[in-house]
Amino acid sequence: MKKMFWFIVALLFMTLNVLAADYKEGVHYTAIREKASLTPEITSFFSFYCGHCYQFSQMEIPKMKAQLPQGVSFKQVQVAAVGGPMGEEMTKAFAIAQLLNVEEVIEGALFRAVHKERVRFTQLDDIKRVFVDNGIDSAEFDAAAASFMVTSKVAQMKQAVKDAEIVGVPTLIVNGKYRVETRAIKSYDEMRQIAYYLTGLN
Repeated sequence: MKKMFWFIVALLFMTLNVLAADYKEGVHYTAIREKASLTPEITSFFSFYCGHCYQFSQMEIPKMKAQLPQGVSFKQVQVAAVGGPMGEEMTKAFAIAQLLNVEEVIEGALFRAVHKERVRFTQLDDIKRVFVDNGIDSAEFDAAAASFMVTSKVAQMKQAVKDAEIVGVPTLIVNGKYRVETRAIKSYDEMRQIAYYLTGLN
């Protein structure tokens, strides 16, 4: 029985190594800069106005958070360039949600509002209603929206988009250095697996 156990373990590692060897730079991922982040991380770039991002948030983001390799951090960046004029406001809304520690609740609510309820947002006050409907105090939202911390978070997200050379969403950037290339993948699950593999590179 013990021999069979170790045989299965060895077979599993051999399978993982074969899969990893199939991931090629320039095909499955691209190095967008020379130096990696000091600690391993996966960053998901998305837009509330992207239908594929909505699917990715429902199907893959929960798995990614639950299955992150040990020591790897995860964060998300809202891409302001998608969604027209409201793209900027959505980035600010996401920064507010992060500051108020309601990121998961508001992320789901905004995605549903855009893609299921077909809400047409025209200004930040329209988005504010989603926060209020999900238990966020109106005054607390206003204070966060006017804060330096939210302004700083928005600037950081915009700079992250520029640094990562984002041309489409959803996109995963790993260790601040590698961009997972979606044109080569067959499924969102494979996209996650490539990201996990890249966390081990520097």
